Amino acid sequence: MRHGLGWYGAAVAVFVFGVGASAVQAQLMIVGNDEKITFDENNKAVNHEPGKDSVSIVDISKPDAPKIVATFPLANSIVGPPTNLAIHPSGEIALIANSVNPEKEGDVWKNVPDDKISVIDLKASPPKVIATVNAGKQASGMAIAPKGDIALVANRAAGSVSVLSIKGKEVKVIDTVEIGAAADQVSTVAITPDGKRALAVKSAANKVALLSIDGEKVTYDKRDLPPGIYPYNVGVTPNGKLAITADNGAGGGSDGNVDCVSVIDLEANPPRVIDHVVIGDAPEGFAISPKGDFAVAVLLQGSNADKKAPHYHPTGAVVALKIDGKKVTKTGEVQVGGLPEGVAFSADGSYLYVGNFIDQDMSILKVDGDKLTDTGKRFKLPGHPASMRSGPQ
Repeated sequence: MRHGLGWYGAAVAVFVFGVGASAVQAQLMIVGNDEKITFDENNKAVNHEPGKDSVSIVDISKPDAPKIVATFPLANSIVGPPTNLAIHPSGEIALIANSVNPEKEGDVWKNVPDDKISVIDLKASPPKVIATVNAGKQASGMAIAPKGDIALVANRAAGSVSVLSIKGKEVKVIDTVEIGAAADQVSTVAITPDGKRALAVKSAANKVALLSIDGEKVTYDKRDLPPGIYPYNVGVTPNGKLAITADNGAGGGSDGNVDCVSVIDLEANPPRVIDHVVIGDAPEGFAISPKGDFAVAVLLQGSNADKKAPHYHPTGAVVALKIDGKKVTKTGEVQVGGLPEGVAFSADGSYLYVGNFIDQDMSILKVDGDKLTDTGKRFKLPGHPASMRSGPQ
């Protein structure tokens, strides 16, 4: 989406989740529903007053039959990559960033940067906000370390990454790491499986910054890698050998031109970009399977463009990517709904869920090896899905 103003999932939790008087063991997915923007009959975005956003907790224990177990009011935003929320590996808490807030300007609502990170107690019944911390200006994509001791949050309007300490349900900001100028648009961040390194995309600068992690100390290596044009999302394979960026190409929107994913060899010393794989128009959502041999990139594909635009297309698409060693290959493409944003795998990697913002639902796709097929099932959501996370790192 032309966000201007989606690292794949932090660990999906397997835990006891309270629902009413009973408790069920659940594998969870978290979905942010943004109600501050809709699209008119010509596909023009219309901003609305705040106060109607929500977050849904979805049980995906039965991967082909997801079930909403809780929905509660909470501000969140489609502005930025669809990675502004994450479930802690323990399953105790979730973190949700609100990138922007609408403010009235004359007769219209204008989005201005926010810095709030909400801490959600997932064991409460129903889940509830137990704390709010302030990260940096326009807090956006985030990642929680595999050990669960820290989280990193990209501050898109500040050129920095906030470091959050996590001790049980206590979350606090302990540092801010400057990695560029505000104009660089630091959009999201990924942490390697060993917890020793992070990658942060500087979208408008067409760079990926490398960071080192030592406990709670995070430092910028002063080394940037050159992916494709406007890297907007990033993931790391479970074996830690590769990182892959989804390169949007048009500053957060679709323009009809093909774009790519870039492959980064993390075993090289120093790490380097080793391939660019052409996939289609405007990848935004991105996720790597828990199995590590498969990834997907979600294409906007003109589905949020003016209906009179030459590159308008009524649906978005999901591109299947086979990972074989350090070779990444496009193996297929499946059409989904209008303006697809978030994407997440089931815990065993056998199913994929794609949030269709305009359609207010979720496409359910089947994964078979390196092939992706549409089950034909659409799962209705209580709002417009702007972000979505699941799947172990």
